Amino acid sequence: MSHAAPALLFLTTIEVANLLRISRRTLERMRVEGTGPSYIKVGPGKRSRVLYRQGDVEEWLGRYRYGSTSEYI
Repeated sequence: MSHAAPALLFLTTIEVANLLRISRRTLERMRVEGTGPSYIKVGPGKRSRVLYRQGDVEEWLGRYRYGSTSEYI
C-alpha cells in the first residue's frame, strides 16, 4: 500500500489576509517588518508573485495561541 504525500496548498496574499481578517496592506507591512508568516517569492525580482504555504500560516498562527492573559510575553 503506497501513501501519497499530502499536497502543498499555496495561498495568495489576498487569501491569507482574508483568512486572518486583516487588510492586504497590513499583511504586506508584516512582510516588510518580518512579523508575519513565512512566504515564498515565485520568480526573481521585486515584482514576483508572493505565495504562502498553508502549513506555514498555520504554524505562525500557532505561535500566538494562548490559554489565558497571563501567558502574554
